[in-house]
Amino acid sequence: MGWGILCSMESITKNLTDAQADAVTHIDGPLLIIAGPGSGKTRVVTHRIAHMLHQGVRPYQIAALTFTNKAADEMRMRVNLLAPGQPVWMGTFHRFCAQQLRRYASMVGLNENYSIYDMSDSKSAMKRAIAAAGIATSHTSPEQISSAISKAKNRLITPEIMQQQSGRAGDTVAARVYPVYQQQLLLANAVDFDDLLYHFARLLRENPEVRAELDAKLKYIMVDEYQDTNLAQYAIVRAMSVDHPNLAVTGDPDQSIYGWRGADLNNILDFEKDYPNVKTVRLEQNYRSTPNILAVADQLIRHNRRRKAKELFTENPDGENVILRQYEDGYQEADEIADEIAAQMIAGNAEPRDFAIFCRMNALTRSLEHALRNRGLPYQIVNGQEFYQRKEVKDLLSYLHLINNPAHDVALQRVINTPTRGIGATTIGRLQSFADANRIPMLEAARRANEIDSLSKRAVTMVSRFVTIYDRLRKKATASLEDLLRYLVEETHYVAYLEKTGIEKEDHNPVANVDELISAAVEFDRMHPDDGSLDAFLEQVALVADTDAFEDSNNRVTLMTLHAAKGLEFPRVFVIAVEDDLLPHRRSKEDDQQLEEERRLLFVGITRAKQWCQLSYAKRRSVRGDIRPVIPSMFLNELPRADMTVQEARADNDFFDAVDQEYPESWDIIQEEPDGTAADSGPGVQLDADPFGPDEVFEPGPEPSNPSTVDRLPSASVIPDVYFDDAETPVKKSKAKSKIKAGLQTASEMLDSGRTPLNLYREGSTVRHPEYGEGTITSLVGRGPKKTAKIQFGEETGEQTFRLAFAKLELVD
Repeated sequence: MGWGILCSMESITKNLTDAQADAVTHIDGPLLIIAGPGSGKTRVVTHRIAHMLHQGVRPYQIAALTFTNKAADEMRMRVNLLAPGQPVWMGTFHRFCAQQLRRYASMVGLNENYSIYDMSDSKSAMKRAIAAAGIATSHTSPEQISSAISKAKNRLITPEIMQQQSGRAGDTVAARVYPVYQQQLLLANAVDFDDLLYHFARLLRENPEVRAELDAKLKYIMVDEYQDTNLAQYAIVRAMSVDHPNLAVTGDPDQSIYGWRGADLNNILDFEKDYPNVKTVRLEQNYRSTPNILAVADQLIRHNRRRKAKELFTENPDGENVILRQYEDGYQEADEIADEIAAQMIAGNAEPRDFAIFCRMNALTRSLEHALRNRGLPYQIVNGQEFYQRKEVKDLLSYLHLINNPAHDVALQRVINTPTRGIGATTIGRLQSFADANRIPMLEAARRANEIDSLSKRAVTMVSRFVTIYDRLRKKATASLEDLLRYLVEETHYVAYLEKTGIEKEDHNPVANVDELISAAVEFDRMHPDDGSLDAFLEQVALVADTDAFEDSNNRVTLMTLHAAKGLEFPRVFVIAVEDDLLPHRRSKEDDQQLEEERRLLFVGITRAKQWCQLSYAKRRSVRGDIRPVIPSMFLNELPRADMTVQEARADNDFFDAVDQEYPESWDIIQEEPDGTAADSGPGVQLDADPFGPDEVFEPGPEPSNPSTVDRLPSASVIPDVYFDDAETPVKKSKAKSKIKAGLQTASEMLDSGRTPLNLYREGSTVRHPEYGEGTITSLVGRGPKKTAKIQFGEETGEQTFRLAFAKLELVD
């Protein structure tokens, strides 16, 4: 018997299919498991680990690498049921590399207490590096420079090589910043997320003895979601599988959706070339979805060329057809989805947790949130990093970072005047200049504040007081995390500061967030009674991913992006806005490989559904405040209609008229923020960030201030613009809200009076004006009372501009 395993060999292999058992019982030599969606992949991986332990493989010889903490936790729980108490290493790529780097930190120029910068820290450091390099950002942005450097690191390109290879103007600028940025990171004893992989991969390549040591120690490496590995991750697992090539990888080329952040599909497609004696097992039976759902997804993905063919099948009972639903606009889409969820709940057929709504980007959830709130339906938006990015939490974490790593300049800049101590931006800037000139951390510059001639006596006194506070906090560094955090809050009078300056909202209570952080510290101490450390806690926080915040125990409807949905499953799934230029993204059409990835993204969305699935698109959607017609996604033409029910838009939907509010113009333009990720290949770079960069975003527009004001139209329409006045008002005249309100009419009244609802005007429409005669609309911009038309009349009148809400126009055609 192997290593004290409590379960029997029979229990390990019981109820496995032939294909699953084939993979589970393979121990020595490379193994490729092509696992279709819902095919029991986690079951195979965990049972394989238990089988290896049963056969005498030592637990410390096994490492299982995943892409999310949630997946690692699930794997750990299942292995513990089969083989209790076995110390097999299971976790994310980034966590594995972070821990190994602490052992070999000096070999890459770091101390073992190095800090991991999150996205905001990295952004601050990048801006400082750009300034230090003397780069003007008039033609490129810090985000573009960061992206170029990130791609270089993922390809293991050093600053020296990047400077030699840079050709495009943007890359040339990034190549100048790259060495300065890396130098500042090392000086701060810090790494960004990319560095965790970059440093460790280079360490293995440049130090044969370290590579051989790890290869001998970890003889059996398993990689989950191998299709999502980038070049750095590929290099790491290859380097550790030279002397003992017992590398087992699990994945599905059809679910590779992270190419935009560096994932290389060729890693899994070429695995059999890398290891010619590989054993390949295909898991093709789906245990998750109904035959109808699986047939639709399978037919879609067969249009891709870069894949490994497999025959998906299921023995699950038949279910309802997949629904393809057309809506008039995003508002109707949101309202009717919310109504469907409410109806299912009232009928007792489902609970809120059974529903998930997927979209291509976060901006599309706004109308959904409003519709769900309006009906009292609980919901959650999955964003694991949101809590740790809140100001009060970030402030306290920055203190902890500085206590742990005195060279953490970004943390010092955040906390030196938080709570307010009379240390302004000018003083901080002079500390930074002194630190840069002397190549020392800013904390050391603060200790030497009296040497800085440009600082006033008062500034020196304030800075010295901060240093005194810091030294008292530093003495507590070895206390339990709970004690340290409580002492920090008390010593800095942080709660009093929040109570004095904070603004408490229904969904944001700063003091409660501080309490929640302390609770997290208590939990960490409980889970790590012997090996807990400030290092480990900060590392755990830094590597939080989006889906780590997803709690299936919460009885809420889940809203999330398609990228974030990877690895999850729900009984009932809505995939909204399956529209051209959104899914697929318009720039993906320029590249066949990107187009195939967009198709894989929809495939992933459909295959999350267990019992019921609806795809939808709208006829029109709001784009930057302007209502535009929408073309259904090309992918919808690739779906099998025999397994689908097609529903046209209903013409009698209720629409909200926003009669009480002029909305901020800033609401008309929404750009996706680069925000945190559901996978470990980029914690801090959200999966719902637009892979193609900031771009024009389809969004549902602002919420009406009076949701009870509805107007049933005689025919389907977009949200009506309802503001009218008898007096024609040129564009340049008064925009007073009172003027608008005084003349507003409902859409029904407008139709009854013979006036044209504003949404019916189109570019190219012919209109008649009582003074200028007939003309043609050449352009339309704006929304509501600000909707403006340029109209070309005859030669004498020429082109005139009108606010449609006030103009005396008659629509001719």
